[in-house]
Amino acid sequence: MSQQDRRPTRKEDDILRLLATKAHLGTRNLNHSMKKYVEARSPEGVHIFNVDLIWQKIKIAARIIATVKNPEDVIVVSARPYGQRAVVKFAKYTGALSTSTSRWTPGTLTNQNTKKHQEPRLLIVTDPRSDRQAVVEASYVNIPCIALCDTDSSLEYVDCAIPCNNRDTKAISMIYWLLAREVLILRGQLFKGKFAKVKKV
Repeated sequence: MSQQDRRPTRKEDDILRLLATKAHLGTRNLNHSMKKYVEARSPEGVHIFNVDLIWQKIKIAARIIATVKNPEDVIVVSARPYGQRAVVKFAKYTGALSTSTSRWTPGTLTNQNTKKHQEPRLLIVTDPRSDRQAVVEASYVNIPCIALCDTDSSLEYVDCAIPCNNRDTKAISMIYWLLAREVLILRGQLFKGKFAKVKKV
């Protein structure tokens, strides 16, 4: 088989998707804890993530999510509006719970007297800065936290960081799509050879 006839692997396809949605582009600012995920800096001063590391961290995060037996024990949060649709879609296909509003109710994880009190086994946030309240509360009650982190994000109280552009709707959507697909594969609900088509809604 010639080089031209060779079909791209699943990893190569995923990396092309991440590049197409600009998930590898960070910000001009760089947090010290995010240095290990950055491989270059553009002439404009924008830091660029190592795409291979993004893909690896998505795989690791998917394994963490798949170990939770009850899908409803996973809560997905997005305080910023451009990540809410992706969060709702992710929750729909993986069985996780998503917050119905952009505002996180203080005490959701720590105050048992509130009506919205929840006791999940895993928390996923779209931005550790915007979703700071949820991240801090999770740390109080020893709930592991997965976060989509940009170059200027702090990794305080974050157990698993997925380095990516968390300020763009397409980039966030692609990260959650890949994450959901990997979770379904690990659960045996989707075969590796069968790729789910991205539907325009």
